[in-house]
Amino acid sequence: MEERSTYHTGNDDGSLRELVLSVRWWLIYLLSKWNIILIAVISGGIIGLCYSFFSRPKYTATTTFVLESSDSKNGLGRIAGVAAIAGINLSSDVGGLFQGNNILELYKSRMMLEKTLLDEVHPDSNELLIERYIAYNELEKDWKNKPELLALDFRKEPEALDSLSRRLRDGVIASIINLIKSEVLFVGRIENLSIIQVDVTSPDEVFSKAFNEKLVKNVNEFYLQTKTKKSTDNIAILEKKVDSVRNEMSEAIHSAARVSDVTPNLNPTRQAQRVVPVQEAQFSAEANKAILSHLLQNLELAKMNLLQEQPLIQVVDTPVYPLPIKKLGSVKGILIGGFLFGCLVLIFLITQKYYRNIITVSEKLETVREQRSR
Repeated sequence: MEERSTYHTGNDDGSLRELVLSVRWWLIYLLSKWNIILIAVISGGIIGLCYSFFSRPKYTATTTFVLESSDSKNGLGRIAGVAAIAGINLSSDVGGLFQGNNILELYKSRMMLEKTLLDEVHPDSNELLIERYIAYNELEKDWKNKPELLALDFRKEPEALDSLSRRLRDGVIASIINLIKSEVLFVGRIENLSIIQVDVTSPDEVFSKAFNEKLVKNVNEFYLQTKTKKSTDNIAILEKKVDSVRNEMSEAIHSAARVSDVTPNLNPTRQAQRVVPVQEAQFSAEANKAILSHLLQNLELAKMNLLQEQPLIQVVDTPVYPLPIKKLGSVKGILIGGFLFGCLVLIFLITQKYYRNIITVSEKLETVREQRSR
């Protein structure tokens, strides 16, 4: 057992020694190429400096807001039995809408982004956001040989376009949306907080601010409408029923009065002509009165439930001019350029030397084989 242990220790020492010698050999080799590495680092620094000068600054518009959504299950459960009298279903589960990260995905949906792109930059301008995006990205230069793209009009309704124009329009919008989701838009929650942050970063300051504001407005409005749609529809149905029953009750009251008016001097032996219609009208009025009372109660409960369902969206910060600028500094450009080019040259030199070593060993083995064959 002791001999095996000594033997393995010797192998480990030998492997470690070989590793150290190998690293030392590579370091000596790379130091011998210091002039090539230095030229690459300087060249990379110069390229990085030039890039920092000519790179376009990017403006970031940021909106943060707090979203608090109340759970509507308890409120619906309390009034579901009462509302059932009127035939209104208030027991649907709407509490699961847009919970968790679903609201974040809504900001990245095609519907919301397309609606925002087709909005105007600001009320006093006739320019659409998608037109401004095309302008500052100079996409028209890429379309100069494609007149069908240059002729696209994003102000027309899709139904007014022919099939080819509509297909091209949808394709352009889809490609711009994909670029916006990958390069322009960032949506997320601030870590450990219930605050949602929406960032829009682009080389155009006006586009960044306008797109951020329009997107937040469109998404939050859609969220509020969808979140409370069920309760709003229930209230509309209840209001129609209330109006209908109130009209029926009013008609029954007027009917009883009309019967009395048409028989002012009724013969005592002809009481059926007055008593029966009056009592029928009074019964109808009393029945409608009871129904109306329940409906009004249900209507008020539904309105209270709508208030409870109404989520709270409180904006914390909005983008204001001047927007924060992101631009690669000259020092940072030099360091990044020099580091990248230095790494690339090191990889090239190591790969080249390793390949040459393999070729040399192969040639030596081939020479030995030829000598043995002789």
